[in-house]
Amino acid sequence: MPQVVARAWVPIEPALAFAVSQTTGAVRMRWDPFIRSQRLVGAERPGKGVRTRTRTRLGPAMESEYVSYRPPTSVGMTMLRGPWFLASFGGGWRFAPEQRDGVDGTLTTWKYTYAVRPTWLRPVAEPIGQWLLGREIRHRIAGFATGCADPVVLEAARADLARD
Repeated sequence: MPQVVARAWVPIEPALAFAVSQTTGAVRMRWDPFIRSQRLVGAERPGKGVRTRTRTRLGPAMESEYVSYRPPTSVGMTMLRGPWFLASFGGGWRFAPEQRDGVDGTLTTWKYTYAVRPTWLRPVAEPIGQWLLGREIRHRIAGFATGCADPVVLEAARADLARD
């Protein structure tokens, strides 16, 4: 199954980086260029078993479910329903403490796997998917890194941490 991986280091602790990654609504839209809209289904907060409906900036929509939710280290999701050309899609985000040049921070790794359908289309579609999804995820994680320096995003993420 094809896989796309993107990494970014941010100069904030893992708990706060994780909280930034789980922001919703207008705060999420400040940093996440991948999505046009996203909402939780039947829940106020993200968590294992919670579903989301997401429409990407490029148009396709997907309903996914959190299959793991382990603050401050990792989160995973899998597609329940999505575009006709995806047989499966899943992602995992990891947050690991890492110091760089004497600054404590977080190495964030986002990994996605997918399968294209129909199977006969895979030899052509998977290389295109690697290029397109890779570009989008690199752009998305760069937006996340920018969000980790945005005072509005950080304030909202800290408020979420304080509620937990």
